[in-house]
Amino acid sequence: MALIELEHVRKVYRTTRRREGFLGTLRTLVRPEYVEIEALRGISFRIEAGECVGYIGPNGAGKSTTIKLMTGILVPTDGSVFINGLVPWRYRRENALQIGVVFGQRTQLYWDLPLIESFELLRRIYRVPASQYQSTRKELEDLLGLREFLTIPVRQLSLGQRMRGELAAALLHSPKILYLDEPTIGLDVLAKERILEFIREVNQRHGVTIVLTTHNLNEVERLCPRIILIDRGSILYDGTVDGLKRRYAPWRTLVLRFHARIPDAFPEGVALIRREGDTVWLRFDRDRSPYELIEKIVASTPVQNLSVEEPTLEEIIRDIYRSQEEASERRWLRPLVFT
Repeated sequence: MALIELEHVRKVYRTTRRREGFLGTLRTLVRPEYVEIEALRGISFRIEAGECVGYIGPNGAGKSTTIKLMTGILVPTDGSVFINGLVPWRYRRENALQIGVVFGQRTQLYWDLPLIESFELLRRIYRVPASQYQSTRKELEDLLGLREFLTIPVRQLSLGQRMRGELAAALLHSPKILYLDEPTIGLDVLAKERILEFIREVNQRHGVTIVLTTHNLNEVERLCPRIILIDRGSILYDGTVDGLKRRYAPWRTLVLRFHARIPDAFPEGVALIRREGDTVWLRFDRDRSPYELIEKIVASTPVQNLSVEEPTLEEIIRDIYRSQEEASERRWLRPLVFT
């Protein structure tokens, strides 16, 4: 069995339909009407021990609902969830001992206490043996550079210092799994870099399984060999970043700046997608050799400068979301028929 396993998971929220105005509010209280919102639509995936997976999608896609199911906060409407063989909402205490969670907008630290006192309280909550706690805390202090502000109350820490403290707090009990929800939101460049390097170190050196949700796709591409793309409660893609590019963007772009004139025609299979002055952008198949293409072009026309550009992950996923929205609009916009 995989460390994390979800099979055909659905989650439906039941909310009250609100009516407008004072009379509408009274009707809602006397005779409420309910609306069902399907947050997850039968999703399935498996994550093996030691993986670092980017779980990405637009706002409202179902990311937070999935994380809450895996932590045991929510119960699915249908389907099954197993975390290291445990059903998380049935064995919440046992599940809590094997996971760490960091939410960029929330804290598990005690606001008015020094950071080290928060660590001591968490040690007692998780019942971590003193010797294990001391060695783990020392390693985290070294990796995250915590010593300079251990005795400062949490409310006086900068955002970057607090996030480093949050990561340490989530790992004090040596969990097998770490859920990270926007761990670098609002951080400056240096603080973000330190935290990203720490996440890589924890995953590669200690084998901690990481599920990262973020809107920063550069972080996903840098840290996660595998991504799961979710939208409107359904999984659109599950695989490698390179596989995503091959599936949704099977091309590359050759940028050429010519000395004098631009050729009237280009080799077969090449599409001219943009032209500015003496520079052109040519799109060609990803599996085609750019060297063969360049050789054919420069043989007839001198080139001043050239480069080959890969489509960025952000561009590809933006196009996927856009196509999903257009498909959804087409489903809803049906022609009116008058009889």
